[in-house]
Amino acid sequence: MAAPRPEELYRRAEALVPVLAERAPRCEALRHCPPETIEDLARNGLLQICRPAKYNGYEYGWDVLCEVNRILARGCASQAWVANVYNDHTQLVGAFLPEAQQEVWGADPDMRIAASIAPSGKARRAPGGAIFGGHFSFSSGIDYAGWLLCGGLLEEEGKPPKWHDFLVPKSEAKITDDWYVAGLTGTGSKSFVLEEVFIPAHRFQDHIHSDDGTGPGTTTNRAAVFRTPRASVAALGFAALAVGAAEGFLTLYFDHTRARRGRGITVADFGSTQMGLAKATAEIESAAAYLTATLDHWVRLMERGGSLSAQEKLKARFQAAFSGRKSLDAVHALFAASGGHALLDSNPLQRHWRDLMAICTHRGLYLDESAPAYGKSALESGAL
Repeated sequence: MAAPRPEELYRRAEALVPVLAERAPRCEALRHCPPETIEDLARNGLLQICRPAKYNGYEYGWDVLCEVNRILARGCASQAWVANVYNDHTQLVGAFLPEAQQEVWGADPDMRIAASIAPSGKARRAPGGAIFGGHFSFSSGIDYAGWLLCGGLLEEEGKPPKWHDFLVPKSEAKITDDWYVAGLTGTGSKSFVLEEVFIPAHRFQDHIHSDDGTGPGTTTNRAAVFRTPRASVAALGFAALAVGAAEGFLTLYFDHTRARRGRGITVADFGSTQMGLAKATAEIESAAAYLTATLDHWVRLMERGGSLSAQEKLKARFQAAFSGRKSLDAVHALFAASGGHALLDSNPLQRHWRDLMAICTHRGLYLDESAPAYGKSALESGAL
């Protein structure tokens, strides 16, 4: 069956926005996505965006994934976040050896993968593979996943420990229900422990392959998406969530403010309210346009068979962080002018605000790190 056109996927995502918004309070109370959301995402093909075609995937690039992320986040950032990471992880696994992909998806092409990529684990070589274990955190969507993608340091005699990525069945893990947080509460990003698990050699690889989009699976999965650099272009997925959450906030703020009265005065009549709305609208629209142009540039480069230089990776990471920060700054200003009723648990404004702040704490969107790194590289190289 042919993959649906991107425009069809966007239409399906748009149809889910009010559904996710209606479920958002329950999602937050559960501290993970409602099962109906996972079913809706799967039924609409929104978890197949970056999956290999061999396993019923569409192999679309980060531009399509980010547009779907952005749309879904207008309804609920937590549920959109989980949709993003499930797609993101299919791209990662698609760059592993074919034997590993077959283990994950051979019996069930819809198998979902959660992750904890930071190198929290430790591994040592063993005949045919490695022994691996550790404590891992922030594994979004783990409740509905069957496999885990984990980062760890592989120790080898005579060599310094080196960061590798390991694929592990979730059945090997002990999950800790510790996701009690201020934002993105509904992502179910729990911790887990692995105790001395044997990992066959085909199920782990040097993390540099993930960072550079050079994994062995790219020799068979040839679509450009499997060559997406992790620490740069892939960060734009989180930026898209930030922009979408800001767009959702803006719509809610507009309706909230038009109806708002303060001590008998119509707040919408204040010049400061009008100025604030105009400026924030322009900032969010600018962030969205910048994100779209950035994605188009890098995705088209990869589709032409190109790759990013070290400086270009720094630039792409900066562009992701800048889009996120512009969205966050605009929403901060609007929320500060929203009045006391915006603080009520029943008001979705405060949830969008908290979720957006949580999105922008992701290291991929850390502007104070990425901006100097890109600026330094540009000045030293003499090229923007």
